[in-house]
Amino acid sequence: MNREITQLQLAAPIRAFAVLLSPTRRGARLARLLASAHLGDWGIDCESAAHIVAELAANATVHGRVTGRDFRLGLAVHGDALLRIEVSDARGERLPPCPGATAVPADDAEHGRGLLIVEALADRWGTVPGPFPRKTVWAELDLVR
Repeated sequence: MNREITQLQLAAPIRAFAVLLSPTRRGARLARLLASAHLGDWGIDCESAAHIVAELAANATVHGRVTGRDFRLGLAVHGDALLRIEVSDARGERLPPCPGATAVPADDAEHGRGLLIVEALADRWGTVPGPFPRKTVWAELDLVR
């Protein structure tokens, strides 16, 4: 399968935060809380970012979990105009569908809407494989509209 990855060359972030968290429900909840706290400290009121972090962290704990290996949450603000959210996990062989190819679950399905939420809220999102055995799912939000 051929995946085309488009990445913009970004200037060095003016604000950045990264943390390793346990791949548990508690770790996913903590990811959202930490993201909200840091964005608030930075003066960025972005509820969409908190939802994106929650969905990507939940996916890392469910689909990217490897016993004994943490997932990584990264936040970076570039030029006061762009927020980049990255969640890396240890299951590089389990890539999510490409942006725009996420299947819509049945109406009565209890799971399967996380990436649809990310796709709806983010201005851009995608996946970067590696370094082995990791993968990173990222989402970007334009802060200036």
